[in-house]
Amino acid sequence: MKALCYNGVGDLRTERVPDPAILNPKDAILRVIYSSVCGSDLHLINGYVPTVMQGDILGHEFMGEVVEVGTEVKKLKKGDRVVVGSIIACGECSYCQSQAFSLCDNSNPHAWMLEKAYGDSSAGIFGYSHAFGGYAGSHADYIRVPFADRGAFVIPEGISDESAVFVSDAVPTGYMAADMADIQPGDTVAIWGCGGVGQMAIQSAWIKGAARVIAIDREPERLRLAREHGKAETLDFSKVNLQEALREMTGGRGPDRCIDCVGMEAVSDSFAYYYDKAKQYVRLESDRPLVLRDAIMACRKGGTVSIVGVYGGLVDSIPMGAAMNKALTFKMGQQHSQKYIPELFDHMQNGRLDPSFLFTQKMSLDDGMKGYDLFNKKQTMRVVFAPGGVA
Repeated sequence: MKALCYNGVGDLRTERVPDPAILNPKDAILRVIYSSVCGSDLHLINGYVPTVMQGDILGHEFMGEVVEVGTEVKKLKKGDRVVVGSIIACGECSYCQSQAFSLCDNSNPHAWMLEKAYGDSSAGIFGYSHAFGGYAGSHADYIRVPFADRGAFVIPEGISDESAVFVSDAVPTGYMAADMADIQPGDTVAIWGCGGVGQMAIQSAWIKGAARVIAIDREPERLRLAREHGKAETLDFSKVNLQEALREMTGGRGPDRCIDCVGMEAVSDSFAYYYDKAKQYVRLESDRPLVLRDAIMACRKGGTVSIVGVYGGLVDSIPMGAAMNKALTFKMGQQHSQKYIPELFDHMQNGRLDPSFLFTQKMSLDDGMKGYDLFNKKQTMRVVFAPGGVA
């Protein structure tokens, strides 16, 4: 089959690789219909995840058609149209039983890698390096789905392929960001990052009861989409003093809930950005926590900081004194897609949530590197690969 493979930093190539096969009776094989490029995929091709290896198939946000199931798969059948959560979870360990699926004890066969770095291992993730299981990703004609009864969900009638693909990752990640923020009626919610996850966090904040949503970015098109599709107030952080602007908008109090949808590759023209870049260059810091610092300083006393932007290693100069003395609550994590997907389908069917506008660029796998370049330069909201061909 054809697949988009990693060949080094900034180097993706379409190659011929063996078709996947059933390895476990709980597996299913999917024909990939759509596979999107997620912001966290950029961390791989930009060299911030050291355990991605030459020949690895990337991609973790996808939907497709079931073409084969293992003997222990009971909920799926050949021909089903399904979306698959990007997080791989067994459904049986104590973490899965408590719906903390991204902490699954059994889905990462390379757990020792993360245990050395983090003390414990998280779940496996499709196409996201060997530290997260070494699973083949979805930028391919076909993909093997382990624990298929737990991770693959039949897409209801009336939800298009173009919307369903984002229920794999962007939608549940944004929804979990709002859920973790513990939004109360009347709250003002500030959201950093207006990419796909940020846009879904904006819509989800309204569902959770926000009275105001303030979206923060510097890309004009993304801010426009936040206003038009998310009904958010917007701030261009490159044109204002962000801390002063947020205080002014909230009567000097600060937002009640602050959500980081950016993570390790945050950018700005500030001294802090160049400080982080310099420390990255000499390997004294791995991530750029610009947004995390901003969120801590902006959040009102007793508020909540919710973090779904991916951080991979070490960060520096975090204002912990402010966080502690303001009595902030922090909640964070990789998304628990198996927990949220059924609920998200309901919100989509009832018109409360619409991810379809994220689908801005459809491309073939042969144009994979071009697609990643467009996305990396923020020239499109979401590149979606159609392995079966672009009509």
